[in-house]
Amino acid sequence: MTVERKIVAGLFMSLDGVVEAPETWHLPYLNEEMAAAIGQMHAAADTLLLGRVTYESFAAVWPHRSGEPADQINGIRKLVVSATLKHSGWTNSALLYGDGIDALIKLKQEPGRNIHLSGSITLTRSLLRAGLIDELRLLIHPIVVGTGRRLFPEGTGRVPLKLVRSATFSTGVLDLTYQLSRTHHPPGSSPCSPER
Repeated sequence: MTVERKIVAGLFMSLDGVVEAPETWHLPYLNEEMAAAIGQMHAAADTLLLGRVTYESFAAVWPHRSGEPADQINGIRKLVVSATLKHSGWTNSALLYGDGIDALIKLKQEPGRNIHLSGSITLTRSLLRAGLIDELRLLIHPIVVGTGRRLFPEGTGRVPLKLVRSATFSTGVLDLTYQLSRTHHPPGSSPCSPER
């Protein structure tokens, strides 16, 4: 029996649930432990999945760097989901037009390693609603940011999760991996659908 590839979403998150603009608050917590965790996520994947905003941010930085992790990120296959981007100029990158749902369903059925979804709040929410994300890997920082987009905004609805792995870094960052439960949803519903 063929094992379906997993889409694993990795995000930096503040204690109050903010996932937006982590470059403005997470860097004081970036140490060898976190670098190893991020490297492990990339090493377990053969495809990097990005939304347009995250793609443009990454593409402005990583092609101009070398060494690890730049070589790993530049060398991996990259897919960007966008309804507005006209072309992808970064090495080993390709566009998935629209919401990417159909293409990702097919991609998950192909042989290969994990598909790593990095950041990309809008895309992560979309794939959660479609039931396509298998794992959430959250690096929860011991800081209250106070403002910014949250992964689960008000009105998200119930999202049953199962904690499958946890670690605590010396900085106080929690490295948590959750699997999405697919057994608690009524027929015809999906994770992150608003409750009626």
